[in-house]
Amino acid sequence: MRLDKKLIHRIFLCLAGLLILVWLLTDTQRVQAVWGTLSSLLSPFVMGAAVAFVFNVPMRGVEKQLSDIRKPGLRRGLALVITIGLIVLVLAGVVGLLIPQIQKTVDTLSVRFPPFLMRAGETAMQFLEKHPELQNWVADHPEFTNVDWNTVIQKAFSFLGDSAGTIVDSAFSAIGSVTGAIVNIFISLFFAIYCLTRKEILARQGRRILYAFLPERTGDETVRILRLTNATFSKFISGQCLEACILGCLFAVAMLIFRMPYVSLVSVIIAVTALVPVVGAFVGCALGAFFILVDSPLQALTFVAMFLVIQQLENNLIYPRVVGTSIGLPGMWVLVAVTVGGGLMGVGGMLLMIPLASVLYTLLGEYTAARVAQRQIPAEKLMDQPPDLQTAYQKRRQRRKLEKLGPRFRKEKDNPATEEQNKE
Repeated sequence: MRLDKKLIHRIFLCLAGLLILVWLLTDTQRVQAVWGTLSSLLSPFVMGAAVAFVFNVPMRGVEKQLSDIRKPGLRRGLALVITIGLIVLVLAGVVGLLIPQIQKTVDTLSVRFPPFLMRAGETAMQFLEKHPELQNWVADHPEFTNVDWNTVIQKAFSFLGDSAGTIVDSAFSAIGSVTGAIVNIFISLFFAIYCLTRKEILARQGRRILYAFLPERTGDETVRILRLTNATFSKFISGQCLEACILGCLFAVAMLIFRMPYVSLVSVIIAVTALVPVVGAFVGCALGAFFILVDSPLQALTFVAMFLVIQQLENNLIYPRVVGTSIGLPGMWVLVAVTVGGGLMGVGGMLLMIPLASVLYTLLGEYTAARVAQRQIPAEKLMDQPPDLQTAYQKRRQRRKLEKLGPRFRKEKDNPATEEQNKE
């Protein structure tokens, strides 16, 4: 028997894959150590690629506006500088708006929080006076009222003394972690700038690698899927930013109508947190309600009710049209993608799963359409309200019934008396 080279190559690849799978399943500790080392080494480059992808969305628009510049290198450099400048200006504007408002809010809270606690204590005392059974329960449990604070303080100081060395070690490790994080941030930024300036070259090199190791048909399909993924993620990023701006403006207008405090602070917080799909705005609502609660509990309740109304408007009208329509994913599957992504990878999973689900939704639709056309399914069966379909058992039963009634009909047709009766 003569073995083909392709068959030997496939057998070798299968054996290598089987050995790697056995190693992954048996030596889990070493696998985790290797994975941790690789992730720590590759994380700045992965982060840089993600930053480059996000920056590339506005950079394409800026570069189109600079189409009059004939030198490609000069046009690319100016577009990159303008894009980074715009992003820095936006971040500086948000921070410059938030920091004075946060400082003002902290000063206001420091003045109004003690009276708020006094009012809360008076309300609690009035509640206890109206419910004497709670007073009896507190009296029956003296451990809640008779606390030896000297013993508590001594234990606290002894705990701090014993933990001093651990705290110092943790501080040094935290300083090392912060230093490493700063270094990784700079590496990510430089790698992102390199990717943005040479993105066509990198794309061409990637295609050469694909066509070098994959069949041409597989390479064509891979390039098509990658282009679809790029377009979907770009539309998602732009749509998410637009939706966050719309939501922040809606809250600002509504808060101005109801004359609520902290308009700029709360609207900016909600706009920033709304970048996280579906659930991010609820975090902004909780923070805004807390700020307003100290100033006026009634206005805090009004703010929560207003948030629920605007959230329904945003979930049913704005988000499906701005984000869901732009990436071609229905609103129901957006909610499913957010839930699954958040359960698997947290906030990052929410941001990643929506465009990924859109790509899978598009590919599944294309494959389904091709399969339906290949199997030649009648068009009436694919309508919104298809006709009543019979099972195989019902068809077989009807066919047998017709077979039994067939001789009888032929006899009646051949009988002359039956024809005369039918004519009469």
